[in-house]
Amino acid sequence: MRLQEGWLEGVQVCRSAHFNPRPDGDVVSLLVIHNISLPPGEFGGGHVQRFFCGQLDSSLHPYFAEIAELRVSAHFLIERDGGITQFVSCDERAWHAGASRYAGRDNCNDFSIGVELEGTDDRPYTDAQYQALRELTQALQRAYPAITRQRITGHEFIAPGRKTDPGVAFDWRRYLRSLLAASLTQ
Repeated sequence: MRLQEGWLEGVQVCRSAHFNPRPDGDVVSLLVIHNISLPPGEFGGGHVQRFFCGQLDSSLHPYFAEIAELRVSAHFLIERDGGITQFVSCDERAWHAGASRYAGRDNCNDFSIGVELEGTDDRPYTDAQYQALRELTQALQRAYPAITRQRITGHEFIAPGRKTDPGVAFDWRRYLRSLLAASLTQ
């Protein structure tokens, strides 16, 4: 995997209009991991993609009527089968973190890349998702060297009390060990 002008080669692209330029001089230096499922607790169906692109049909589910008008996005979605969709160039600011703070700095969207895992806080993520996340992370770290292992976090840690994802089901040890193991074999 590699990035070309902010876009990851070889993945599905579903361009979102929910982004804007990063502030001048901001360096991409943080990776934020999230989870999402639409409707909550259900996987597949392409609803997340439509939601991030502002095309969610509010008549399909009562929950969709509550969120259909929200303007949010992430840079990437990793589905249960490991498939990756990109919505926003990594060089642009996706709207994934909301009110947030990391290492004394507010507005994490300004300097971060957001990766959504299709899942819930309390259901295990799949092997395919961990593998895709590791490979994506490595590609991002090559393109944006300021994203070190120490600058990878979850939404729950940059928006405590407001967000809980990726949740207790996300195995941080497994993920970070896979990054370390991969770096030792390169």
